[in-house]
Amino acid sequence: MSKEEGHGGHEDGEGDGLHTKDGPKADFVPSHGITTAEAEALMLQWGRNELEEKTTPSWLVFLRQLWQPMPIMIWIAAIVEAVIENWADFGILMGIQFLNATLGWYETTKAGDAVAALKASLKPTATVKRDGKFGQIDAALLVPGDCVLLAAGSAVPADCLVNHGQIDVDQSALTGESLPVTLFKGESAKMGSTVVRGEVEGTVEFTGKNTFFGKTATMLQGDNELGHLQIILLKIMFVLVVMSLALCFTAFGYLLGMKEPVKEALSFTVVLLVASIPIAIEIVCTTTLALGSRQLSASGAIVTRLAAIEDMAGMNMLCSDKTGTLTLNKMMIQDETPCFVPNMDQKELLRMAALAAKWKEPARDALDTLVLSCADLPSLDVFEQIDFIPFDPTVKRTEGTLKGPDGKVFKVTKGAPHIIIKLLDEATEAQVCHAAERQVQNFGQRGIRCLAVARQDEGQQWKLLGLLTFLDPPRPDTKATIHKAMEYGVDVKMITGDHVLIAKETARMLGMNTNIKDAKGLPSMDADGKIPKDLGKNFGEMILEADGFGQVYPEHKYLIVEALRQCGFAVGMTGDGVNDAPALKRADVGVAVQGSTDAARAAADIVLTQPGLSTVVEAIVVARCIFQRMKNFINYRISATLQLLVFFFIAVLALHPRRYAEEQRCLFAPPLEETESEHRMTFFVFENNVTRTVSGRVKNLIKDNRFYLEDIPQDLDTCMTPKELSFWPEFFKMPVLMLMLITLLNDGTLISVGYDHVTPSHYPEKWNLPALFFISAILGGVACLSSLIMLWAALDSWNPDGLFHKWGIGRMTYGKVTTMVYLKVSISDFLTLFSARTHEGFFFSSRPSPILLGACTVALSISTILACVWPTGNTDKIRSEGLAWEKSIIQRVGTYNATTNTVTVTGKEITINYDYTLMPLWVWIYCIIWWWIQDTMKVIAYWVIHRYNFFSINTDKIVNVRAARTVNDPRVPLARTSVGLVEGKLLAAKVEGAIQKVDEMARKSANPQQLQRVSQSLALMRTSMKTARTAAPGPKDAETGVSKTAHDIQQQVTELEKAVAAAPPEMRGEIQVQLDSVRATADRIMKVEDAVATGRDTGANQ
Repeated sequence: MSKEEGHGGHEDGEGDGLHTKDGPKADFVPSHGITTAEAEALMLQWGRNELEEKTTPSWLVFLRQLWQPMPIMIWIAAIVEAVIENWADFGILMGIQFLNATLGWYETTKAGDAVAALKASLKPTATVKRDGKFGQIDAALLVPGDCVLLAAGSAVPADCLVNHGQIDVDQSALTGESLPVTLFKGESAKMGSTVVRGEVEGTVEFTGKNTFFGKTATMLQGDNELGHLQIILLKIMFVLVVMSLALCFTAFGYLLGMKEPVKEALSFTVVLLVASIPIAIEIVCTTTLALGSRQLSASGAIVTRLAAIEDMAGMNMLCSDKTGTLTLNKMMIQDETPCFVPNMDQKELLRMAALAAKWKEPARDALDTLVLSCADLPSLDVFEQIDFIPFDPTVKRTEGTLKGPDGKVFKVTKGAPHIIIKLLDEATEAQVCHAAERQVQNFGQRGIRCLAVARQDEGQQWKLLGLLTFLDPPRPDTKATIHKAMEYGVDVKMITGDHVLIAKETARMLGMNTNIKDAKGLPSMDADGKIPKDLGKNFGEMILEADGFGQVYPEHKYLIVEALRQCGFAVGMTGDGVNDAPALKRADVGVAVQGSTDAARAAADIVLTQPGLSTVVEAIVVARCIFQRMKNFINYRISATLQLLVFFFIAVLALHPRRYAEEQRCLFAPPLEETESEHRMTFFVFENNVTRTVSGRVKNLIKDNRFYLEDIPQDLDTCMTPKELSFWPEFFKMPVLMLMLITLLNDGTLISVGYDHVTPSHYPEKWNLPALFFISAILGGVACLSSLIMLWAALDSWNPDGLFHKWGIGRMTYGKVTTMVYLKVSISDFLTLFSARTHEGFFFSSRPSPILLGACTVALSISTILACVWPTGNTDKIRSEGLAWEKSIIQRVGTYNATTNTVTVTGKEITINYDYTLMPLWVWIYCIIWWWIQDTMKVIAYWVIHRYNFFSINTDKIVNVRAARTVNDPRVPLARTSVGLVEGKLLAAKVEGAIQKVDEMARKSANPQQLQRVSQSLALMRTSMKTARTAAPGPKDAETGVSKTAHDIQQQVTELEKAVAAAPPEMRGEIQVQLDSVRATADRIMKVEDAVATGRDTGANQ
């Protein structure tokens, strides 16, 4: 590719952008077509004419879902369960494993299928000459040596050399240059460009990976690093897994020390490990992202990499291509039209320019299209075109000879200004020539191209009528879109292959700063083609301060993105051409805009199906909503994991059910020494599975399966039977099925968090993991404490002095204790979600979505019903029983004969009832009370960390670098520079917008003096801001200067509002909106700087 600039300058219509025009190829022999047999042979040699893409088979995508950190933990647990032959638990674990894998596979492949369908709908074809005749074939089947037809409107299917004649080719997809390039015999038309004028035959020179289009793809290889979301999830899971392993195996060692059988202890430990590790965290996050991708798709953005949504939420730097993204990629006549003869205006000048074209025929080139689309063509029917000289690259003008309605003959010409000026008589038209040249120069400095129009009446000299100005204008919504992006903390930089002057004018029209630099100071690849490792260190500050770059090459775009990434920024890149593909691939978020080439779509993470940049900003807002939902879920998931893990750890070590049972009255005592005195006592006899209450003398306390009591109970109703005692284990444990139900119902239902109501942040999102873990620990700790208190009270329920007896609940069988804990943990988990989702606010401060609320209601209803009607019996060898079941035990009284050592059963019976069925209601009430306590503790915890800026929570987001949380982070030198950078640019744009609005109102006002004074005051604000930034010796001082200026602007706006009050009522409202916008932006800067200076919560993060 040639890196030379166009030679004609702006005024000749060719511009100074980049061209891939290599000049005629020496010794070129045009092809006249090949045979099918020759094509097949060449296909074997060169391969298919398409961009090589690495695709992952669907089956491999599925297998990868089974071989990740969390699935590996499940595999280990399942293997252990299989070894100890616990097949029920093994089956449950395998079901969870393949369910998660299937969901992950489905969501991953679906995104890829959407892009494949889009690509298939845009599959290119080519008209090729084979076996002596032309025909349409798939462009992928072209081979070097083929003869193809290159006609207006068709895409160039491969790198082709022009056989004869000339064509105009639009190479904007390759270079970013807006105007077409004219190619002659032997010159190369690159694959990916489009023929806009002419029709020629061409010889295919290169295909596939050997084309300019394909060689660009070499910079797309080797980017296999982990995504940001994957890194964050791995960090979270690493902490939780290490904690789970430590506590679970501590519990395992304790159980072995308590003489628990190895098999039972291992089974319990594995189940606890699986229940405490957030198995579903990846699948819920994936599903949340997938739901978000559907939302983005409805907005015109197809997501090809789900994790890119999280990257987009944290994106703080957006590098945008100009042509076709910020602009229309279509030259349009501008309002500024200098005229040099009386009674000439733009409308009449366009009519004259149209007379220098074949206005009754289709436009022959881009300039004819531009003129004829704007001129009043029906009014030209009164003219007769006698002769026409078409455009010639050597002459650079067109000329028409016409006869007017009065019968007079005259000529009209249009073309490059310096060519038309040469037609004038220097002696008589010197003043006009100088004026025109100054205008052309002024427009050229702004990047605006000019087209000169002149007329020659019969027998007279040429007269310059005027200059038509044209530019590829911004899209109508681009200016507002860029301002909206900056309001969300995203700095927008323009990066284009077009000339710097054109880029500056576009930036001015978009309300951006005009610090646009050329490619001279940009880095380049190392000699071996590798990326320099010190890009960020050497070029980061220069790139950060610039508002954009012009005249860049594909490798520059790539290296700009890489330098910003090395500085710690989360970088987005938009583009549509082959020249954008490497940068799209390297960016954290690559966005291929509508109409992109295959190369751009293949490299991008998001493919837009609607034009312009507005879809990108909409996607940023949606992505931040999705991020909030993921953050809410992860906050909940960490707290739920901590609750479950710590609860079981403490319960195993400190709350021993059998010990509680043996300490109650009316339980079996250890053997007593025989006494000689006889007195009657009441005691139990457990024989042949029949429980009897007998009275007798204390003797032979343990014999023939007879168990005697130590003393006489005052209330037999509080006695525990030996059979009931046998159900109480040495340590607390729950059935695997209940633990898995908690996991499946809770995590499965929480997929609905993807539909929750959230508010997007006005700053790029970050993961403040220390703060997240701290708040999760508070939430989980309170829930864990409440669970431990309830378990302790239930185990102590046989104690007549215990809480349950005092509250009238009575005793609980162990089966009901187990089920009660299951219900309590299930309810607490869901209520914890509603606390976790509101962060700093109380749970009622943000209304949940009906879908989330409905899903939680259904899941809690299922858990409550299961807890009420759970079948009585052993589940996984652990006693379980529904809380709503009633139960009675009939005990018969007898006497003990010491002489015969026998028991005589009398007819008296005592009935012990377990008839309390309101326990589910009390569990709900208990959980709700603790939920309020939990939520209050969370709010207090947030107040404390904001009050003392723990975990840098007040400065985390306003340091607009993803890799830094404080302004003095030694790892990120540009952390301080990033603070307030976007806000300063936004303030300048708001002031500029206010000036334009006030000037517009002043022109409409009958008494404009007052408004003109307001405009002048705003202009002084703009000047003071520029002075504050340019006078500062360094970036830090520049930001401080902008902060001081913001303070001054707040005061000046107050004064201006008084002046605006005198404006006409119909104008006052519009101007006030602009001033309010300026004040709000200045106030935001003040809050940001105050938060950095004091560490206090100033509301800057809101």
